[in-house]
Amino acid sequence: MECDYCKKLEKYNFGDYIFNTKHWIVFLAPQQSNIGTCVVALNRPAEDLSSLTSEEWTEFGDLVGRLEFSVKQSFGVTMYNWGSLMNASYLEKPPNPHVHWHFIPRYNHEVEFDGLTFEDPYFGTMKNRPFRAVPDKIRHNIIDVIKTNLPERR
Repeated sequence: MECDYCKKLEKYNFGDYIFNTKHWIVFLAPQQSNIGTCVVALNRPAEDLSSLTSEEWTEFGDLVGRLEFSVKQSFGVTMYNWGSLMNASYLEKPPNPHVHWHFIPRYNHEVEFDGLTFEDPYFGTMKNRPFRAVPDKIRHNIIDVIKTNLPERR
């Protein structure tokens, strides 16, 4: 991983490092049922969204636009789901939540990438998707495509 705080986040298994900004770190999530699924984590300790600064919120808004643009260009995403879900943190004793977002691209069509077909059979619903791991080589190729299509900061 390329940033100091990334090392602290390894225990959360947010996935493979893609890039970071001043306040956020973007990972390709282990769950790739929907190609391009990412986790966006705050790069400092924080337990809840109300503790974010105005600067962090502003930068997050910019990052949302950049990441959505990149994944749209990369894989033809139909729409996006964003969620800040920290439920599992409260299963730990003591709880140790960390502000992060799940970015889940949704597709109304199949996506072919590196010889694999990615389908979103529950498009338009909130049903749980089956876990899909992909080989490391393909994960790195997904990251490369996202980085290639990532616009500069607006």
